[in-house]
Amino acid sequence: MDFIFDRTTNGRAIKILSIIDEHTRECIALNASRKMTSEDVIAVLVDLIAIRGVPTFVRCDNGPEFISKSLRKFLERIDVGTSYIEPGSPWENGFVESFHSRFRDECLACEEFTTISEAMTVIDEWRSMYNQRRPHSSLGGQTPAEFASQCAASVPGENPPPAPSLPPLQRHAADLITQPELS
Repeated sequence: MDFIFDRTTNGRAIKILSIIDEHTRECIALNASRKMTSEDVIAVLVDLIAIRGVPTFVRCDNGPEFISKSLRKFLERIDVGTSYIEPGSPWENGFVESFHSRFRDECLACEEFTTISEAMTVIDEWRSMYNQRRPHSSLGGQTPAEFASQCAASVPGENPPPAPSLPPLQRHAADLITQPELS
């Protein structure tokens, strides 16, 4: 996971959190905002966990949102490992850096956003196209969604839970981030 930045036509910053599944190459989150704190990152992760389950680890740089005490404690509570890349070594986060290159070339450089709402709409449409219609040579010419579907079908019992069970899981994940710290 990492951030990429852009601007609206009035010069105001847009901060975009991108989260890539390293195995399937799916872009599982592209969240645009004027600012994003570690608590905002946790909220995105809670939503993703409710849909996709708990990941084994997350890889990110040493940005303040990612090394914050609150994010580290949240990940520790749900038993998710962290892999922080060395400062000044973006190649250690190659999947997301490669994604950012395509995202900038194919979306951000082609659009001028007048509002954050417009940016979020366009970015979400591009993310859908990237996952559903853009083949990847590293996936044997499949789209990330096709590859992910194939992976899920090949692992019995590993599919995400059906929709009715999502709210309790999301509530559980939210409870984890609001528990008091123990000394």
